[in-house]
Parts: sequence; structure tokens; C-alpha cells
Amino acid sequence: NSFVLDSKTSDYCDRYDHVVSYPKTNSWDNVMDCYSWDGLTCDSATGNVIGLDLTCSRLHGILQSNSSLFLLRHLRSLNLSNNNFACSHIPPNMSAFAKLTHLNLSYSHFLGTIPSEISRLSKLVSLDLSYNCISTICSFSYLRLENSAFAMLVQNLTTLRKLVLNHVDMSMISEEISMWFSEIGHDTLEILDLYGNLLEGGIQWLHRKSLQYIFIENNSFYGPLSNNGFTDLSGNKLQGPLPRSLVKCVNLLVLVLSHNEFNDIFPHRLEASQLSFLDPQSNKFHGGINLTAFRLSFPALQVLVISNNNFIGRWPMEFFSNTSLAILDLSRNKFEGPIPLPSSVTFYYAIASNNMTGKIPSSICNFTKLKIIDLSNNSLTGSLLQCLTNFSTVLSVLNLQKNYLEGTIPQSFSSRSSLTTLDLSQNHFEGTLPRSLVKCSHMEVLDLSDNQIENTFPRWFGTLPELRVLILRSNNLKGLLNIPGGEHLFLKLHILDLSNNNFSGPLLGNLIMSLRAIVIGKNGQDKSLYMTQYLGKQSTRSKLYENSMTLTMKGREFKLVKILTFLTIIDLSHNSFQGQIPEVIGHLHSLVGLNLSHNHLTGSIPLTLGNLTNLGWLDFSSNNLSGIILGKLGDLAFLGYLNLSKNQLIGRISQDKQLSTFSSDSFSGNPGLCGTPLPKACLGDAQSPSPSSSSTFDREGHESWFK
Repeated sequence: NSFVLDSKTSDYCDRYDHVVSYPKTNSWDNVMDCYSWDGLTCDSATGNVIGLDLTCSRLHGILQSNSSLFLLRHLRSLNLSNNNFACSHIPPNMSAFAKLTHLNLSYSHFLGTIPSEISRLSKLVSLDLSYNCISTICSFSYLRLENSAFAMLVQNLTTLRKLVLNHVDMSMISEEISMWFSEIGHDTLEILDLYGNLLEGGIQWLHRKSLQYIFIENNSFYGPLSNNGFTDLSGNKLQGPLPRSLVKCVNLLVLVLSHNEFNDIFPHRLEASQLSFLDPQSNKFHGGINLTAFRLSFPALQVLVISNNNFIGRWPMEFFSNTSLAILDLSRNKFEGPIPLPSSVTFYYAIASNNMTGKIPSSICNFTKLKIIDLSNNSLTGSLLQCLTNFSTVLSVLNLQKNYLEGTIPQSFSSRSSLTTLDLSQNHFEGTLPRSLVKCSHMEVLDLSDNQIENTFPRWFGTLPELRVLILRSNNLKGLLNIPGGEHLFLKLHILDLSNNNFSGPLLGNLIMSLRAIVIGKNGQDKSLYMTQYLGKQSTRSKLYENSMTLTMKGREFKLVKILTFLTIIDLSHNSFQGQIPEVIGHLHSLVGLNLSHNHLTGSIPLTLGNLTNLGWLDFSSNNLSGIILGKLGDLAFLGYLNLSKNQLIGRISQDKQLSTFSSDSFSGNPGLCGTPLPKACLGDAQSPSPSSSSTFDREGHESWFK
């Protein structure tokens, strides 16, 4: 009775683990025999409850020490994962389950120190305390495992075969790590997951015959590798050449070396004929790849991720055709020549940021299992194949950004499309926008910037129900931003960039009020922190595609490698808009960035801007705005960048608000303005101090938005 049922509590199961959550305890009543209760397992001989599995049961509340749960003294297996225990502590009387062999408290929002009493569960074979309280619910805190408790775990859990502690704070035991892990589980430990545990030190303790699966990603380990079936050493500080002993690891199934500092040639000589997953991305591997040795060494390879290294050479077009590669990522290297085709089973296909040339072969449309195609930042030429717009019902991402593609964008997008991201920016496309894009009802990110497209404002994009990011910057778009009042458009849009076009006329309030996600503050935060696409279970740290974009601020371009879902931006700069800034702009409550610079806007700064309490940067420069600078702008607590230069503003700059903390560049080019930080004093004032030598408008350094 101490718990309530909340469907959001087990949302992770439904969204990422593809397990349907439901309240198992609803079947528990006094009428039905408890043997038929969901989640309970009973001993057929004694009738004792020996198993309790309440994973994904939507439980929300505090697990109290006096809970009736602790009366089940015969339990051998207890799984409370994927519930919400409200950032409470793990009760010390877990030790009451003396017969317990399997304990899983993962993804359950426990907080605080792991009680040493758990070490009394000496029969444990499997212990999983991972992913607790790393969400906003518990302020991104971690469970902690301290030295004394871990010492007792090591001493008592001698039969442990599986230990999963990822995202547990173990920084307190780093100095003893080698000693502890050389003892825990003795010769029984088979699976060890220490992902993101804030550990550092050598990894000599990994050389144990019993270990089959090792995850030590995102720590600070160093040292030689081990001979295990599944080795994940990513995100550490391992460096130098790969140890030649790796050649003897004939049982390797998975080898993840990513995000280290290995400096070597491609590991051709591996004798791991069963290797299915090879990920050495983000290291310093270099040189050419021996294609003959590659074929002989990796006949079973299903995942190849070698991005962000210094590999060179060419790939024969059909090289991967007869492989079993489901994921192929060759991005950010120095490969050249025509692009190689994927395998018939490939669904993730990325060769971005190389020196690939030639046309996109039409045969690419024969690979109907492709979900992600990323050929961006190369030197590809020719037109956009019409078949790419309708060949597949599963294609989710098509990124051809920054090539030399030309011609018109085909008018053949299909209503069966699954496209969520289409990025054709920085090419040479011309003509009009294809109206068939409105059939792409799953579209979230649409970037057609930096082309030569000619069109009026495509308000029909507003009917795309999932559209969150629309970037049409630097084209030849023109005319009015005319949206009839009352239309329900752009329901989820939170980034709109129409800058560097030829739009004209007034800024109409109907356009602003149609941006419902920014007006009411619902812009995708319920989905995730970043706009990403997982290609499998998120809990397995599967390969993902992260949307990116470029925005202009302070006259410079910033690359957002990850798009924050709470980042709401409107950029209408460098057009020919006229008239006053509409008062309804104050209704954009969740707006973070607003740029209306380099237009022909007149009138005063709207008083309602003071309502934009989330505003981080504001640029109204190079217009014809007049009147005084409202003191309410100084009340915007998050405003770190302000540019009102080159207008016709007058009067004293408020000295009792934050406005005086900006540099003089924020206000220059307004002959009628006076007071600090400008050198011009107001009548009756002493001479204002000389302006800062800094030319920045940014008070707090908003590059933090782009990390």
C-alpha cells in the first residue's frame, strides 16, 4: 500500500527496452491463489515464495525497511528494476534474504550509499545495481559504493558470476581497484560491467580466465588488454600501439576500443574468426587497410565502426556486398574515391567527412533495409536520385549535407516515408521546395539551408506533426510570412531559422502564435535531453545517430553536434522585414535565442520581451528601432548575450539592472544612447568610464550551449 502506480515510472521499458510495462501487482488480491499472482514464483515442494519479479511494474514510492517484502525470507531471486523508488536509500535489511542468488535493483531511482549489509548475501550469483538516479528526478546523482562496503563485497561474494555496477560512483575505491577486483568472484566472475564508474588505474586485474564479457567504458583505466570474449575498453586513456598479444585472443566476439589514444595501423592480424563487433572509433589509427587481410580476418563481422581516425585509401565499390555488416561507419577519415556500397543487410551506413567523389550510385536504392544514410561532408556530385526519396519505408535519416549536389529536389516523397531527418544543406540545389515533403509525417529535422532554392514561405511545412527543427537559411526565399489566424501549424517546432533570405513585409503575430511549442513551452523535453535515434536497446549502449545543426551567433557559426530538445531558437536575421516587432512576441515563453538583426524594423522594443524569462541571447542589431531601452530587459536572469547596436535608440542605459554589465559593443551605433558602458555620459552625469577593451557582447560565454 506504500506505492502508487504510475505509467511514466516504467516508461524506459516501453521506450527503449521494448518491454511492455504493466502493473503486475493488480493481480494480487485475496480471491486468487497467490501462486497465480504475476511476478511470483513458488517452490512446488514447500510452497514458499522463492522468486519475485516486479520489473517494469510502474511502482512509485519509497521502499521502507518495514515493508512486507522483507518477510519473504526464502527468496532466491528478486528483481525490482525499472520502477521508481523516489530517490530513497536501499534498505539495509536486504540482508534478510540469506538465500538470495539473483538481485536486480537497476533503473529504480535509488540514491545514496549502497549498504554494506548487501555483502551478507553470500550466495549471490548475479548483482545488478546499475543506472540508479542519473535522471533529473534525482538531480543526476549516483548511487555510491564506498571502500568499506566494497571490501566486504569482495570478501563475501565468492560465487558471483555477474556484477553490473555501471553508473555507480566508485571513485572512493580507485586506489584499491587492482586489489579488490583481483579478488571479487575469485574464478567465477564471467560478466563485469563498470561503465562510467569514475574509476582510474591499471587493468592488470582483467586477466582472468573466467571473464567473458567486460565493460569498462568511460573510466580512466590504462594498461594492456585481456583475452576475453567480449571486451569494451572505450572511453579510457589507453594509448600506444595495440598489444601484439591481442592476436592470440581467438575467442573474441566483441572488441570495443573507442575513445582512447591508440596509435597503430588497422588490426589486420587478429585471429578472432568469430569477431562480430569491431569498434576502434575515435583513436589515432592510421594508414591503409589491407583489404585481402580484412576479408580473411573478419568473416563474421556484423558491426564495423572505424570513424574518427586517420585511415586512408580506397574501397572497391562492391567490397562490402557479400558481408554480414548491419552497421558500417567509415566516417571522419581520409578515404577517397567512389563510395563503396553497403551489404544487403546493412541498416546503418555512414561514410561522412571523407574525400569521397563521384556520383551517388543508383544501385544504393536496392538496399531496402537502410535506416540511416550519412554521406555528408564529402565531394559528391550529380543530382539527388529520385529513388532516394521513395525507395524505402524504413529509411529514417538521409544526410547529404556539404557536398556538390545540384539540380532540383525531386517531387516524389512518399506517404509511406519513415524519414525523421532530411539534411540537404550546403549543396547547390535550386528550383522550388517539393510539396510532396508534406507526406513525410514523421519528419522531425528538415535542413535545406545554403542552397539556391526559390520559393515563398512554405507554410504547408507547418502541417508536419512531428517537425521540431526547420532550417531554410541562405536560400532565395522571398515574400511575406503570411499565416492566416487560427491555423494550428508548427505544433512541435522549437528551432526556426529563415535567416539570409529575401523575406519582406511585417512580422505578423499569426506566425508567432502558430509556434505553439515555443508559446506553451512544450518542445520535446518529454522525449529526451538530446534529439537522438537509438538503433537498438538504449540500455545496451547501442549505436545511435545524433542530429546536428549549425546556427549563427555573434557573427560566427557554431556547430551543434547534439541538438538539445530544450533549445528554442528563432532566427529571422538578414532579411527585409519592415514595421514594428509585434507585442505577441512576448508569448514565446520558452524561447532561448532570438535574432531579428539586419532587417528594416522600426518602432520601439516591445514591453512584452520582459516575459521571455528563458531568453539567453537577443540580437536586434542593424535595424531602425527607436525609443528607450526597457528596464525589463535587465530583469532577464539568463540573458548572457545582447546586441542592440546600429539602431536609433535613445536615452539612458539603466544602471540598476544587468544592462550595464554588457560591453559597449552591445549598444554602439545608437547616437541617442548614453551612460555606462558607453563612453558618452548623460546630462548631469560624470564622464562614463572607458569601455572595456573586450569586443564581445557575451557576458557569460554562451559557447556552453554548444558543448
